[in-house]
Amino acid sequence: MAAADFSPTPAPDGLPTPHSGSTPPPQHPRPRNCADLFWSFTWLALQGFGGVMAVVQRELVEKKRWMTNEEFLEEWAVAQVMPGPNVVNLSVMIGDRYFGLRGAAASVAGMLTLPLVLVLAAALVYAHWATHPAVAGALRGMGAVAAGLIAGMGLKLAAALRQHPLGPLVGAVFAALMFGAIAWLRLPLHWVLLLLGGAVCALTWRKLAP
Repeated sequence: MAAADFSPTPAPDGLPTPHSGSTPPPQHPRPRNCADLFWSFTWLALQGFGGVMAVVQRELVEKKRWMTNEEFLEEWAVAQVMPGPNVVNLSVMIGDRYFGLRGAAASVAGMLTLPLVLVLAAALVYAHWATHPAVAGALRGMGAVAAGLIAGMGLKLAAALRQHPLGPLVGAVFAALMFGAIAWLRLPLHWVLLLLGGAVCALTWRKLAP
């Protein structure tokens, strides 16, 4: 008697069968087009009173899920060492990642166009009311809110250190050294980035080298 054939039947039109191998990992959501990038970064900029960085992390990582926390940390680090505003550098990198030069232009336009109009209008109002005590109090309050936003974002991103090749302990030590050098010792930012950032890059390269 011939042996029974238990091999899986191929699916029509080349579709994968349950036995055809592992399923590829799901991809991140991504912007639909350049207009989606423009309006997304416009909305980010309009929310960024006193601290755009925290808003960008919340919108791009937690809401839209275009990036993971680890990807955000890596790209934000690159955006910081490049000349120019950090969040504008980040918008260029994200736009270029998805749609090339058109995406980079759309992201930057969204980040700058409408906020520029609002800032010019606010400057005219501020020039007239700058000496008013209520305006001065409101600005001091916005500074406290901005500090809280940045601190909260830092705590969220600290969890990503667990995935760093150097490990959470070494990452926390370098983060503390960076904070102390800038906040307490008042060292110039470019020297701190050059020395501590260069040391982290060298250690990470040695850790990942074959």
